[in-house]
Amino acid sequence: MTSPDYNPVVTALKLKRKSRLLEVTFDDGKTYQLSCEMLRVYSPSAEVHGHGNPVLVTHKKNVNIKALDPVGNYAVKITFDDGHNTGLFSWKVLYDLATHQVDLWEQYLARLRAEKASREPLIDMAVKYHN
Repeated sequence: MTSPDYNPVVTALKLKRKSRLLEVTFDDGKTYQLSCEMLRVYSPSAEVHGHGNPVLVTHKKNVNIKALDPVGNYAVKITFDDGHNTGLFSWKVLYDLATHQVDLWEQYLARLRAEKASREPLIDMAVKYHN
């Protein structure tokens, strides 16, 4: 997706829990907002990618991010409030998700329709965060 000679660097991450968005700023000066749901359903983990056969992640409309942990100078480990935390989001992965989010989201919604699946949570939960 990303040009092979461009190695994006994240210069800022801002979690907006109320709106369930992660704001990501890159070294090219551009800032993008990624929904927690999109990050969760496109997690780069083996659990989601199914070792080459991507799993359709459903019922994550209200998922939020519980924690962001830096991994060196190249990635962030995201812990979601549904317990998922096995994907490392490299700067390149975040850049690809950010710059292709419209197409990726449409593909996700089409796949949900094709499999008669839902984004809606199985159990409606009100989660409160304490700092």
